[in-house]
Order: sequence, then C-alpha cells, then structure tokens
Amino acid sequence: MGSNQLYILYESASGYALFERLQAEEIGNQTDAVQQSIQDFGRFARIIKLKSFLPFTDQETALANQNDISEGVLNDFLKNFLQTNFPKVKPGKSSNYLMGVSEDRLGSAIQETLGLKCEKNQLILELVRGIRFHFEKYIEAFREGDIEKAQRGLAHTYSRAKVKFNVHRVDNMIIQSISLLDQMDKDLNTFAMRCKEWYSWHFPELSRIVPDHKQFAKVVKIAGNKENLTEDHLPALEEVVGSAEKAQEVLDAARASMGTDISEIDLENIDKFADRVVDLAIYREKLHNYLLSKMGAVAPNLSTLIGEQVAARLISHAGSLTNLAKYPASTVQILGAEKALFRALKTRGNTPKYGLIFHSSFIGKASSKNKGRISRYLANKCSIAARIDCFGEYTTTKFGERLKEQVDERLSFYDTGNTPKKNVDVMHEVLEEVKKDGLINEPKSDDGEKKKKKKKRSKEAEPEEVEAAPMETEDSTKEGKKEKKKKDKKQKRSKSE
Repeated sequence: MGSNQLYILYESASGYALFERLQAEEIGNQTDAVQQSIQDFGRFARIIKLKSFLPFTDQETALANQNDISEGVLNDFLKNFLQTNFPKVKPGKSSNYLMGVSEDRLGSAIQETLGLKCEKNQLILELVRGIRFHFEKYIEAFREGDIEKAQRGLAHTYSRAKVKFNVHRVDNMIIQSISLLDQMDKDLNTFAMRCKEWYSWHFPELSRIVPDHKQFAKVVKIAGNKENLTEDHLPALEEVVGSAEKAQEVLDAARASMGTDISEIDLENIDKFADRVVDLAIYREKLHNYLLSKMGAVAPNLSTLIGEQVAARLISHAGSLTNLAKYPASTVQILGAEKALFRALKTRGNTPKYGLIFHSSFIGKASSKNKGRISRYLANKCSIAARIDCFGEYTTTKFGERLKEQVDERLSFYDTGNTPKKNVDVMHEVLEEVKKDGLINEPKSDDGEKKKKKKKRSKEAEPEEVEAAPMETEDSTKEGKKEKKKKDKKQKRSKSE
C-alpha cells in the first residue's frame, strides 16, 4: 500500500463507520502486530481511529442497505456518507488516500462511481476483524448488548426477506410431498405384506381373492375369525370388495379354509395392525391428491406433459423448479441416472438413454429402437415446459397440452412417417390462444403512425440505392481490370529477367 493514507469502511447492523489508520509505518503495515493488538483495545485504538459514523434511521433502511451490500450496489445513503467524510482531492492532483473494504463487489462499485481507490487484502481484513471486535467501545452512545440486538434483528429481517415467495407456488412443498409419498409406498407395501402373512396363517385363501392391500386390511377387520363369518357379513364385504360375487367367494373360501385356528389376543393384534394399514392407505390417497393440486399450481404445463408424479420427481431431484428450468435438455434426459452415466464413462461403455423420464407413458409407447430418440425429444419438451412454468407470469396448461400433442405426433412420425408440425408454429398458435383468454396483455404502441412513416421513407429510399449500385459495380470492375493488367506485366518482366 506504500505511503497512501488508509481509511477503512465498516458496515455494521447499526450503520456505516469510516475509520482512519494512524500508525502506518510502525504497526499498521505489520499483520502479525495487528493480530496481537486486536485483543487489547488500548493498543488497537492507537492504530485505528473512528473518523465518522452514520447510523441507520430504522429497520427498513438497514435492510435496504444490507441488500445493496450483498449485491454490490452503491446506494445514495452510502454514497452521500463517503462524499461527506472521505478526504477530498484537489482537481488535477493524484490521490494519496486509499479505502479498505471487506466486500470486493462493493469496492469496485465505489471505485467506479466515486473514483476512490479501494483495496482488500489480509491486513485490511485483520483490521476489520479488530474493528468488529471493539466496535461497541468506539461508539459512546452504545450500551452493552446493543450491537448483538441490532445484528439479530437485521439477520431475522434479512432472512425473511430472502425467503419471500408466493405461497401458492412453493416447489419445496412438492419436494417434501413426493419424498414422503415414495417413502409411504415402501412402508405401506411392507406393512400390507406383513398383515397378509400374519392373517394368512388363519385364512390363507383371502390374499388370492383380495390382492389389493387396502381392501385386504378392511376385509380382515370385517371377517375377524373366519369361523364367525356368515351371510350377514355379505353387504359389508360387498361394499369393500366392490362386487357381490367376490364377497360370496370370500365367504365360501372361509367355510372351506385350510388355515389354523387363532386365539382372541392374536386376532386383536392383527385387527389393530389392519387399522394402521387402512389409515396409512387413506392418508396416502390424501397426500397424493394434495400433490396433484400443488403440481397444478406450481408446474401445470410440466404436469400435463409427463404426469404429476414424474414431474414432481424431476423437481425433487433437481432441487427446485428453478434449477430444473436452468438445466439443458440433455441433463433432464438422464436426470436420475447419474450412477449409470459415470459408470459408463469410467468403463467406456454405452451411456444411459433416460433417467426419471423413463416412467413417463411415452417411453413405454415407443418401440425398443425408438426409445432413445423419443426420450431425447421428450426431455427437450420437458425443459421448455419447466421454463414456461418457472418464468411465466400466468398459470395455464395450454402449453403443456400442445407439447404433449407434439410428442404424440413424434411417436406417430417414427411409426408412420407423417411429418409433425414445427415447434415455432405450435408455440405461436398457443400464444394466440393465451392472448384470446386475456392472460397476456400486449402493450399498445403510440408510435404506430411514426413507424409507418419510417417504413414509407425506407421504401422510397430503396430505388435510389438500387440505381446507384450498378455505377459502383462498373467502377469496381474497371479498377479490377487495371490491377490485373499491372500484375500480368510484372509477371512477364520477372520471367524475362
């Protein structure tokens, strides 16, 4: 830093402070000495002196300045503070003053706007650390604990402002819901199989007649001990299994069952466990309906294209809808197949053709030779749908419906050879439909007449340019012939020599 006088800008939760370095040569330039003096305020005060302090008037001002600092923006509040307190340099003379900052982007903004030399290095960071440690002692108006309260309040306000969102378009809820749904499917399957194995010791024929997990658990609650199952239970069984014939089949199987007898205490535990299975299945259905409604609000076009569950898994794997929208189509195609991809790259084998989008119905419809082609095309459409859902200002499923039609047309093209529509034409058609629905408001231009006049002028000027063009070409051809003649003469002379 040489002989430049150093000033340090310190941004606190209470306001801006400008400090001046006093001992430049003895201690100020020695990082080790600064580190040793940080613990002792008396020694540190001989190095750093408070020049000026500008407190924030309210919490809103503090939050606005904190946001600007994090984004590297020099606002008017800080600009006026620096212009007032930083030493001014006479015009035409070089500045011997240097400002130390702890934020690179803010320093570059100050240097561009005010022309002040800004620097950040290890010594400045150590001085800032010491200022932060003793800052409460520099300001006489501060009481013990005031700095901590201001920091805590600004931290809470800043965090709340950063996580602000539209409550109707929260992709985090989708991520949690699909993760819970996948876990519940595993748990429900495990519990139902345990219930079937447990009850099958008493009534083994029932699992073949009623394969559905939820229905099986309900039938277990109705049947109980098979010896007590009579025709009076038929209406309840019919309501559960959905048909009178199947209910009668359950009754007939119970009468001729080969299962063992069961005690009351065992039956009571099986009945309680069947209650848990039924409750879990009911909650799973409610969670699925909740997921469908959230996907319709957050990613309607992506859900319409590939289904709610596959779309939710893509969002969950990407981390957010924004991350998914930023991914290229090639990444969306193999999202979920990272292990297979890296294994293929390591062994130099064939890379995977699809990841999570394999669960889409389009991949199943395609023939084996076209699965890779349709997965690439489907990933392209998924990327478009995700970007429309993420960055679009209106909620509609029209884009997703037309993208789905495009994928169907591509499938038929692979089979029959019928040429599908171009994506540009399809998107223009959808935009027209959306405009008709009033979701897009086109700004009316007041300069319509001026544009028409400009077009007329340009059309009038075009014939003049066309007429002038042949003259230029004739001149250029004459000059070109002269140059060729000169070159030919030079070549003849060189040959003769």
